[in-house]
Amino acid sequence: MFKNKFLTFIFFLSFTFTASLIGGFATITFKEPWYSFLNKPTFNPPDWVFGPVWTSLYIMMTVSIWLYWHAKNRDMNTVFIYFIHLLFNTTWSIVFFVYHNMVLALLILIILITLIIILILRFKRVKMLSAYLMIPYLLWCSFALILNTSLILLN
Repeated sequence: MFKNKFLTFIFFLSFTFTASLIGGFATITFKEPWYSFLNKPTFNPPDWVFGPVWTSLYIMMTVSIWLYWHAKNRDMNTVFIYFIHLLFNTTWSIVFFVYHNMVLALLILIILITLIIILILRFKRVKMLSAYLMIPYLLWCSFALILNTSLILLN
């Protein structure tokens, strides 16, 4: 399975989208009415933006780790960092939307962004396209950091 390109893609897709499903379930189940009552910055995107953006990002993340996996000089530690980063990705949604702890969510987001930067640097050494595919994710999470910080300041 670990050499078959189709099966490894399905494996990474399943694992990555499991993180998405858990985070999405936490968001949908616990977001309201709490989130609606928060004071939001003027640059807060409308709710409909998040689904397509995150779906695109999760697909790019999947392709990124899949390409890296099939590269000749891959490092298993980088693959482990990818899985750990998914844990932080999911944890942010739970901490923010389920527990309404915006400060802890901000700390988790800082760790997540750090892990994304580490992944980009590690991917770059082996498979440049994998690194490039993670850049939109880094940018979106950086924007999320600004949003999260703004929500803390406004509330």
